[in-house]
Amino acid sequence: MTKIKIAIQKSGRLNEDSLRILKDCGISIDNGKDQLKASSRNFPMEVFYLRNGDIPQYLRDGVVDIAIIGENVLIEKGEDITVAEKLGFSKCKVSLAIPKSIGYTSVKYFEGKRIATSYPNTLNNYLAEKGVTADLHIINGSVEIAPNIGLADAICDIVSSGSTLFKNNLKEVEVMLKSEAVLAVSPKIALEQKKLLEKLQFRIQSVLRARKSKYVLLNAPNDKLNTILKLLPGMRSPTVLPLAEEGWSSIHTVLNKDRFWEVIDELKQAGAEGILVCPIEKMVL
Repeated sequence: MTKIKIAIQKSGRLNEDSLRILKDCGISIDNGKDQLKASSRNFPMEVFYLRNGDIPQYLRDGVVDIAIIGENVLIEKGEDITVAEKLGFSKCKVSLAIPKSIGYTSVKYFEGKRIATSYPNTLNNYLAEKGVTADLHIINGSVEIAPNIGLADAICDIVSSGSTLFKNNLKEVEVMLKSEAVLAVSPKIALEQKKLLEKLQFRIQSVLRARKSKYVLLNAPNDKLNTILKLLPGMRSPTVLPLAEEGWSSIHTVLNKDRFWEVIDELKQAGAEGILVCPIEKMVL
């Protein structure tokens, strides 16, 4: 039986988010503790649990067909690898940070400075664009401690909440790039696996659309119906049904969660009542 081989991060937040989206796509993974490979019982898929930094080479060699990986890792180690889908989770930044006590005016501060990083390619490219030359110290572990022990003047690393920088008396001064999880594809993927990838992408897109939306039901007086309908940016046009109470209608629609509260406030002001909001599990177009 033809299967598609997918790599995900062995542990950490990206691992959890990757397994969650596969589960939301209806894919059950039979994995036990510390397994490096597992299979799905209801989709032709094998899952490989790998170190994040190793995944680009596994894709390049065709050991796995696809991977859920941080965009920042591809920029650093796999710019030749195709991204099939941006997934919208595990968002972070790759940034430059310096000790809090030091004043900062521009990127020229880093001229001749020692910078500790796990992202030498990304950092070199960024500094070259800015016309800055620095001394890079490549560290594969935690880099935040480097300035405190005198190893470096600054660091270049992933920033999510910023709490790790804060704990190490550092401050973010330059955002080099923004990253999120992506679905990456091996250049050696075979035709049969491409067909399975299309099926998987269809499911992923349905899940992502649902995550970005809310299903809304509300009651509206008929004399204000047109005003309320103009406020609704639904998928096509909202569903309008008459209520048992004369002169009132029920409206069903979908709202984008990014503008959700703004639209709800406008609907209330326009006369909408009994607004009910429901999560959407899947949205298939």
